Amino acid sequence: MTALPNILHITERSLWEEARARGGYEMSTRGRTLQEEGFIHCSTRDQLPRVAAFLYGSYDGPDELVVLVVDPARVGAPVKWEAPKPGGEEFPHVYGPIPVTAVVDVEPWAQHPAG
Repeated sequence: MTALPNILHITERSLWEEARARGGYEMSTRGRTLQEEGFIHCSTRDQLPRVAAFLYGSYDGPDELVVLVVDPARVGAPVKWEAPKPGGEEFPHVYGPIPVTAVVDVEPWAQHPAG
């Protein structure tokens, strides 16, 4: 059986720290929760710079951004690869909370979009 590649989620450090205290992460995307969106948006390493630029290109918040490195085999919820529009690029979506035990690394996000 082939291991699934890790998936990534960019977020604010304070949101990750809150999730660690609760035992699970439940933010879908910037400003929207899992309950509001129905799933947690994730990406591959190749997709991450574009996702970060789209979501946080104008970010000037007080918190540093971090990248959660998630092992999909540890999530315990369905992970579906879906396109935002028919025929578009597929992104991993997690249909449930991400347990902190599924986060195998937390990386600082230091890359800034060009422009």
